[in-house]
Amino acid sequence: MAVPSPPAWLAPSAPERRAGATPKILLAALLTGLLTAWLLYDGLGPNLLLLGSATAVGAGIAARTAGRRIRPWTAVWSLLALALLAVPARWDAGWPAVPAVVGALALASLALHGGRRWPGVLFPLPGIVWQLVSSVVWVWESMDRRPLPGRDRIVPVLKALGVAAALLTVFGLLFASADAAMADLLGGLSPDLDLDQLPGRGALFVLGTVTVLGFAHMAAGPRRWDRTVIRPGRERRRLEWALPLIGLNLMFGVFAVIQAVVVLGGADAVLSNTGMSRSEYARQGFWQLSVITVLTLVVVAVANRWAPRTTVADRRVARILLGLLCLLALAVVASALGRMWFYVDASGLTRLRLWVLVVEVWLGAVFLLLIAAGLTRRAGWLPRVVVLSGMLTVAVYGLMGPDAIVAEQNVTRYEQALRDDPRTAAIDLRNVRGLSADAVPALDRLPEPQRSCALQLIGQGLGAESKPWYATNLAATRAREILAERPRVDSTTVGRTACDQAGLASEAW
Repeated sequence: MAVPSPPAWLAPSAPERRAGATPKILLAALLTGLLTAWLLYDGLGPNLLLLGSATAVGAGIAARTAGRRIRPWTAVWSLLALALLAVPARWDAGWPAVPAVVGALALASLALHGGRRWPGVLFPLPGIVWQLVSSVVWVWESMDRRPLPGRDRIVPVLKALGVAAALLTVFGLLFASADAAMADLLGGLSPDLDLDQLPGRGALFVLGTVTVLGFAHMAAGPRRWDRTVIRPGRERRRLEWALPLIGLNLMFGVFAVIQAVVVLGGADAVLSNTGMSRSEYARQGFWQLSVITVLTLVVVAVANRWAPRTTVADRRVARILLGLLCLLALAVVASALGRMWFYVDASGLTRLRLWVLVVEVWLGAVFLLLIAAGLTRRAGWLPRVVVLSGMLTVAVYGLMGPDAIVAEQNVTRYEQALRDDPRTAAIDLRNVRGLSADAVPALDRLPEPQRSCALQLIGQGLGAESKPWYATNLAATRAREILAERPRVDSTTVGRTACDQAGLASEAW
């Protein structure tokens, strides 16, 4: 059966050659799979750093076999990937850990591909996804072609052991579930192995092994995505291209002037005329401004693709109009940040509010990079720096402990309100009760019954038993110490009504 040829756009990026898999690569993958099954079953923590380092060893063996060398950007992406994997080791919250782990996998793929242009930087990011199956085929074919001394004697024995292990495992699980005495006997033969954990640990073993093989497959012969041909868009006439941008720049300019008037003294007038509260005015229009910011990036990319570039004057007009649009877009970013800051000052900080603040700051940084690329007239550095800025944002966001920041800001606001007027001081416990153990040091400063109400769900989430060192984190360890020194008041003593009355009604978001 003939193998279908790849699409025309994909063919130029095919690797010139790919080194075969070696027994060392297979051994590294199997050992990492065992480590994954052992370390990752109980949760996330320093185990991700250990598994990431083991994966890097497997990929390094494959790269060395293929004759590849470490380059500066390879080291940058690799170190940043390890920094992202350190987030679960430091903090307990799971929601910042998810983008950190995904970002680490993407950066590891980018480090092995080493692209420069936009295709070479963006296409490798999800590279591990489509390498999983092909890497297993690669190892199988490499091992099948590799001469092995005593192959005729060793291979049948390995096959027999594999079949015997599979049969014993399946029938052993069935017998153990059917008879308690048989379960005790099998448990005595393997005292440290919980039979209920076998499916989960087996899945982790496969995941760890295949992941290492996937990265090794990349390292042995990565696709050269920089060779992908992207034809420039058809040039538009200057008037056809410039007129929409001029109109958009004028609209952005009017908005910037209005915002400047509000900032310089019109905010009180706007509040009195609209009748809205501080938080309502701050919340009104924020999401629209965020959408405008993202759409502006799309407009800049599309307009740059079809911009006239035949003459020097055409290129100058393109730089001026696009640069002005990016500059005015910074006013939109500043307005969105100002509204969110106004909202936080009025109603406190939440996870979502902190996240959108960080995203808006990153979007502003992207516009600054676009302006810098236009001023220097050399944009070869832009793709890698944009990805670097995004991944640095994810790393800083995760490592700074978002839940700890949210709790600290809310507790500090409450303490200030107590000093100003204890009769009206209140804290919205709905903003902090659902936080992770990262928030415990800040929430521990609250008076009773607010303290016990805020720590109730967090204490239940920590549980009575601590996890192994490789599956826990510094924040959870610190939270356990605090709760051991100052146990929270039992919920039956505090009472649900007291907890409900201790906080204000939560804002919309």
